[in-house]
Amino acid sequence: MMHIISGTDRADSNTLKVSKYIQSLYKNLGVDVEIVDLREVRKELAGGPHYGKDQPLSLQKEINKISHSDGLIVVCPEYNGSMPGILKYYIDHFKFPESFEYRPVCFVGLGGMFGGVRPVEHLQQVFGYRNAFIYPQRVFLMNIHKTMTDGGLNDSTMCELLKAQAEGFQRFAMALKVAGLDANSWIAKKAAK
Repeated sequence: MMHIISGTDRADSNTLKVSKYIQSLYKNLGVDVEIVDLREVRKELAGGPHYGKDQPLSLQKEINKISHSDGLIVVCPEYNGSMPGILKYYIDHFKFPESFEYRPVCFVGLGGMFGGVRPVEHLQQVFGYRNAFIYPQRVFLMNIHKTMTDGGLNDSTMCELLKAQAEGFQRFAMALKVAGLDANSWIAKKAAK
């Protein structure tokens, strides 16, 4: 199963709307995908930080989704030139190294004129530093406040870019799995030693 991380806890966010649209693209490809809504995870992070063994069971369940995911699709809006604090705080709770090592990850940025390029590049640095496999085809949704109407994207180019990314990322993650280079194979090999 793949997971879409909807990278903000803002109510009625365009990020969640885009995440749901992306989920529909993967489902059309026959890929099982679940959205991790940071509005819900925020409740588990309250009273933290809960790093390592101090995590409540409910937060461990959320983090285990990431640690066993076949691929992560991170949908991130730009807040003040970077990612939302809740997203970074959530990532800081991931298990190391199993949440990151050899995990296929792709990124979708949302923003104004630059479509969230700054937070996506920052996220690529974070995941790359922790040895994730980063899919190179990023998608930047520019002027998102103008291109979202009635909960959907009204820009055909953006829709095509997201569809192409979904098709490519699904093949990318599958190729890593077939080659035994994906995170779950790496974890199994490590456990067998």
